[in-house]
Amino acid sequence: MEKGDLSRFLDSTLEQINIKDISAAAAYKGKVRDILDFGSTMLICTTDRISAFDKVLGTIPCKGQVLNQISLYWFNQTADILKNHILEELSPRAVLVKKSTPLPVEVVVRGYLTGSAWRDYQKGNSISGIRLPSGMKFNQRFETPLLTPSTKAERGTHDLPISPAEIISSGIVERSVWEQVEEKALALFKKGTELAGAHGLILVDTKYEFGMNNGELILIDEIHTPDSSRYWYSNTYEQLFNKGEKQRKLDKEYLRQWLMEHNYMGDGEPPHIPDEIRIHVAWLYITAFETITGRTFIPTENDEKQEIDIISQKLSNLGYL
Repeated sequence: MEKGDLSRFLDSTLEQINIKDISAAAAYKGKVRDILDFGSTMLICTTDRISAFDKVLGTIPCKGQVLNQISLYWFNQTADILKNHILEELSPRAVLVKKSTPLPVEVVVRGYLTGSAWRDYQKGNSISGIRLPSGMKFNQRFETPLLTPSTKAERGTHDLPISPAEIISSGIVERSVWEQVEEKALALFKKGTELAGAHGLILVDTKYEFGMNNGELILIDEIHTPDSSRYWYSNTYEQLFNKGEKQRKLDKEYLRQWLMEHNYMGDGEPPHIPDEIRIHVAWLYITAFETITGRTFIPTENDEKQEIDIISQKLSNLGYL
């Protein structure tokens, strides 16, 4: 498809999942995902909502489908490393998953000194308890990836870095479980690095979330999406690094930059986002899908009602309705 083709999807974005007559399900609404809780299973719908500066700012065509399909691609590619929560794909934007008890930490694996790690390094701070050697450069590759966990913040507060030793000593996660988390996170990052490399990309860093299901560690949430990961183009890495310049990246920050240029950083009334900006952000997400997976993106033609009808029918067939 061409970028201009996206205009026809502007009025058919999925803003929310609103399935009625599911009396047994509790409903939860996040910034991007809507969740129905059936007890031992959950429906997770990745809507087309877009957020920035912790505020929902409207919808982006195809965004929910892109994020859901990238996660499904990676969940499938990494199932041999660790089981995940996926049970069934219900629609291009929705999945049925095993319910788990999430671990109260997020695990970021970093392959390069960039982002918040670089900012901490410049201040002389350790990174989740890891003290790096002096003399490292911006965007420098680590000899071995760093595993840098953080506590999950309550709404309205920021995640806080924490060392593995603190996680174990404080009892946040049992030692035996944490040792599995470390092993699996690094293995997942290694697999992601290899597959991204085959598509001309560097998996720079990424966030993983884990849960316990019937006493077993599983991978949950999303994996290796542009919302949870940083990607650079590998063919220009060395040249740009040697010059000390910023890397070419699959950039999800375009909308944030546009908002800042219009004097918005989360306070007050956000500016109206023009359709041409919505289309460009959608095109960036689609480019990310095709580059990361090596597959052609085929957008769903379903509007909100059709999407909900498909999900409802699948749930009915599975005995949930």
